[in-house]
Amino acid sequence: MTTTTESGLARRTESEVVSQPETWERVIHSAESLGAALPGSGASVLAVGCGTSYYILDSYAHRRQRLGHGKTRAAIASELDDPDRYDAVVLLSRSGTTSDLVRLARELSEHTTTVAITGTPGSPITEVTHRHVLLDYADEQSVVQTRYATSALTLLRASIGDDVAGLPAQARAALAEPLVADPADYDHLVFLGTGWTRGLAEEAALKCREAARLWTESYAALEYRHGPIACAGPRSLVWALSPLPEDVVEAIAGTGATLRVASADPQAELVRVHRLAVAYARRRGLECDAPMHLSRSVVVE
Repeated sequence: MTTTTESGLARRTESEVVSQPETWERVIHSAESLGAALPGSGASVLAVGCGTSYYILDSYAHRRQRLGHGKTRAAIASELDDPDRYDAVVLLSRSGTTSDLVRLARELSEHTTTVAITGTPGSPITEVTHRHVLLDYADEQSVVQTRYATSALTLLRASIGDDVAGLPAQARAALAEPLVADPADYDHLVFLGTGWTRGLAEEAALKCREAARLWTESYAALEYRHGPIACAGPRSLVWALSPLPEDVVEAIAGTGATLRVASADPQAELVRVHRLAVAYARRRGLECDAPMHLSRSVVVE
């Protein structure tokens, strides 16, 4: 089994992971001009995406509402069942070609202001929405999203006045330190979050699934004891993206699992997850630049 970093496995993905501090800085530098297209404070907002995009928007929705900017809800494009009307709809798509999202954007644009955030200029989603934000410098060659997703989150957080100035430095710290865990020690990863970090926990689990075909789970922190903890054991790494109540900490300790609780900004913690996912892929001899069964965008003719 190939384990060396010189193997070529995940070379593009790793390069994109490492570039996140500089890309976030570029987003922060232009956040005021880019954010002008996004909904202002007081507007009710529906945020729609698929896969990674949905998880990022779920974090944005919880954070925006928590910071008092107005009603904000995130939905999966294929599962939208909300009869309410919103002042604006934000749609996130790296490629701008995802069939579910483009179809929905066309429908919603008939009666609501729609804003697309995409990494691809001239893509189909830009043709059916009223406004769009282009983050082409954050786009990736890899199928598995890392840099683009976190750059979009940086912009979304900046647009609601969240403190993002220190994120690049925290990302650099995450890149410089040793891996959070040795892939040889764990074959079961669980990510926990609450509020706006619940979407990030979902995204963290997805990254490890996509890149390394790992057994990964994600839960709201206080839901973990309501059943899922039954699978925890000495080969489990439980990774909380926000502080945990003492009773949850004690329950996890009782399973023999290893617990990590993020001490930095949860978005910067995703960089640590990215690095671990790449390390697992290499250990397993998997090519996470273009994983089996996955494509850059789900397009249905």
